[in-house]
Amino acid sequence: MKSKFLLLIPVAGWLAGCGEAPKEKPAAVSAPVSVSVVIAANETWPSIYEATGTVRAQTSGTIAARMSGYVREVKVQTGDHVHEGQQLVTLDSRDLDVNSKRAEAGSNEVRAAMPAADSAIAAAKASLDLAQVTFNRMQELYQKKSISSQEFDEATAKLKASQAAYEMARTSRAQLDSRLATVEEEIRGTEVARSYAEVLAPFAGIVVARSVEPGNLASPGMPLLTIERDGAYRLEASIDESHLSAIRVSQPVSVTLDGIDREIGARVSQVVPAVDAASRAYTVKIDLPASPSLRSGLFGRAAFQLGTHSLLAIPAAAVTARGQLQSVFVVDDGLARARLITTGEHAKAQVEVLSGLTPGDKLILPIPPGLADGAAVEVAR
Repeated sequence: MKSKFLLLIPVAGWLAGCGEAPKEKPAAVSAPVSVSVVIAANETWPSIYEATGTVRAQTSGTIAARMSGYVREVKVQTGDHVHEGQQLVTLDSRDLDVNSKRAEAGSNEVRAAMPAADSAIAAAKASLDLAQVTFNRMQELYQKKSISSQEFDEATAKLKASQAAYEMARTSRAQLDSRLATVEEEIRGTEVARSYAEVLAPFAGIVVARSVEPGNLASPGMPLLTIERDGAYRLEASIDESHLSAIRVSQPVSVTLDGIDREIGARVSQVVPAVDAASRAYTVKIDLPASPSLRSGLFGRAAFQLGTHSLLAIPAAAVTARGQLQSVFVVDDGLARARLITTGEHAKAQVEVLSGLTPGDKLILPIPPGLADGAAVEVAR
């Protein structure tokens, strides 16, 4: 029994030694990270009012038919550039050709009859002159009682007949002149009508719409094509009533357009005085500089400067975005602290801070790789 008791003592001591907690080693202290800082400060920025709008052509024309006829040929497609006077559409003018030939035939007929009419006038004038001489002689003889009253009456009748024949010949010639004038006017009218069969471009531009195809029956006033003048576009923006008083003609505007990755300097050309009853907005027209990239229908934004205002601004490079959250690192008692912020306007490399910072805060910029919240930092001199 005694030997068994002695064997238990070393086992109990070994178990007691296993139950002791190990001693902790002191943690290694890392050296502070050297950082550069910028100071958050209030700045004066321009007050910008942004309005949206659509690009429209300053000059746009709908080419319509001026006569009835079937479309024989359409010589342009949508997107084609055309020059002034270029033939765009050809209408069937065969009926006009027939009318023109008929009128020309009538003109030739009248002109052919004119020499005979002139001859008739000359003959009538000769007869009238002879009758006049005869009448004068007979009148002298009658006054001397050398001829009878019947002979004098016959001379008088011949004079009157010759005068009537001469006047008739002159009237016939005048009728030919009048008929010729009518026929020539008909010919000119036919030529004008025939010119309507060839639809020409009124100015140089680009075809933006084609409303007709060969074989269609065109009628007066029917739209055929729509053309916009090259290089003459403007942005038509909608302006709230509350901002209209601050906008004036010739005011400089900064315009951005979808598909054009740059700002465009422009000026207000017109403020339309009528208000849209539905949107309660006014239309402001902004002339754009010529550019091959401009097209009617582009969506655009116009930025109007309406004075200035003060705000807290920091460099945009100091902001870290994770999803919808934005944060910065500031130096606080030698430690890097992450702060969530809310941003507002952006201007070049600066961003407005709405909340999360106060003027004088020291922002770490650039942010060292792997910098964590609470890390020790040292501001570089």
